[in-house]
Amino acid sequence: MNGRLAPVLMVQGTASHAGKSTLVTAICRILRQDGLRVAPFKAQNMALNSFVAAEGGEIGRAQALQAEAAGLDPSIDMNPILLKPEADARSQVIVNGRSIGSMAAGEYQRRKLELWPVVTAALDRLRAQHDIVVAEGAGSPAEINLQHADLANMRVARHARAPVLLVGDIDRGGVFASLLGTLELLEPGDKALVRGFAINKFRGDPAILAPGLDFLVERTGVPMLGVIPYLKDLDLPEEDSLGLERLRASSDAGDAVDIAVIRLPRIANFDEFAPLAAEPAVHLRYVERADDLGKPDLAIIPGTKTTIADLDWLRETGFADRVVALVGDGVPVLGICGGYQMLGRAIRDPHRSESDTPEVAGLGLLPIETTFATTKRTVRVRGELLANRGLLAGARGSQIVAYEIHMGRTVEYDAVQPVVAIEERSGEPVTEIDGCVRRDGLVMGTYLHGLLENDAPRHALIDWLQARRRSAQPPDDRSPAQTRRILAVDRERELDRLAATVRSALDLRPLLAACGLG
Repeated sequence: MNGRLAPVLMVQGTASHAGKSTLVTAICRILRQDGLRVAPFKAQNMALNSFVAAEGGEIGRAQALQAEAAGLDPSIDMNPILLKPEADARSQVIVNGRSIGSMAAGEYQRRKLELWPVVTAALDRLRAQHDIVVAEGAGSPAEINLQHADLANMRVARHARAPVLLVGDIDRGGVFASLLGTLELLEPGDKALVRGFAINKFRGDPAILAPGLDFLVERTGVPMLGVIPYLKDLDLPEEDSLGLERLRASSDAGDAVDIAVIRLPRIANFDEFAPLAAEPAVHLRYVERADDLGKPDLAIIPGTKTTIADLDWLRETGFADRVVALVGDGVPVLGICGGYQMLGRAIRDPHRSESDTPEVAGLGLLPIETTFATTKRTVRVRGELLANRGLLAGARGSQIVAYEIHMGRTVEYDAVQPVVAIEERSGEPVTEIDGCVRRDGLVMGTYLHGLLENDAPRHALIDWLQARRRSAQPPDDRSPAQTRRILAVDRERELDRLAATVRSALDLRPLLAACGLG
């Protein structure tokens, strides 16, 4: 760009979950296909699904996927502020990939404008390195009670003089009122930045929208740039808990293994189970009541932002007793990160890093004890699978990539068998181990998020569960092996499918012309 900062194209929405993240992902892929060096950006994100960026810090999962669509390694500049909810009005605040502490909503609102220089610095670094940046807003720009301290919507657009595409979600109803009302609540200068409307998640014949589209354009003078169809079964990672509804709709084939994930109140990084849900041989479901757990082929306790509080919830709801009983009945259990910590003998929080409880007993299913530190480990890892019994035995010796996001430091006892030999953390060689498998192979825990996004352990897990199920069936009831998914191939195919759908439905030319790229 000859020393000049690249233009910014911005996507804002009339509400949360209007499809902004998915649309930015599509636009990043389209512009990359068209030969542009494109990068995604979201100033402030609120999500419990996070990813470890190249520099070792945390960013929202959506920005990691957008970077993948753009052909980039995710960077903390793509999401300089991440809020991870800990309670209804309290969040951990992550700035440039690192936690700066936990804040109540009111305190953060009072202090958030102090972070504006962090936002502009990150955005401008991206603009200096690429041909165009596609920025995503947060929530709605028309939240008039929050506009004075806006970090993620029109303040970003004004800083970058970015043309704004305003997106409405027709799947929720009231899309014309949402688009018109959002525009009307903007300040005149901000209103002028809105260069186009788009309607997202449409099912049916677009011709029936014509009267409403004509009215909207005549009333506002803003062109309608596209009606984007609802994409059924889009197999891409979800960022927030609203995506759990889609993940429930996995295979219901009679011979599919039944995997039940306990839906903890502060479930985190559940996107890592999407590859399991996409496997034809798996029926994956999220369970909110202990009575619905049944007797699955595998029960998973996932990661969580608040381990001790969610462990208390397991006990209060009866899940804890049910999980222990399942193991006693021969049902395997897998714990990931916070779920791994819960499976142990004890969890200690001497520095009150997570709660006011100094120590709590775990479920006692693994011979481990965990102590919370004052700093969070956020690293990418490479390693080799070691376990020769239990869930992943069939993948022993396979190389894996994954990531860690946790404050706990866990000690294993009784000479347990580790899950993974870690050979590299954030690019630095190490010789360490992670996780453990109980002697009978029924209980396994690991800190490694994304382990089942690796094909070898995911396929080995399914094979092991199917073998256990078939061994209890008469020979004539045994089903033939099913095709296994290859994640990298599937992900690229889905990104291209998304881009093709959006390219055919959305006219980007006016927005690119406003960016000087027309």
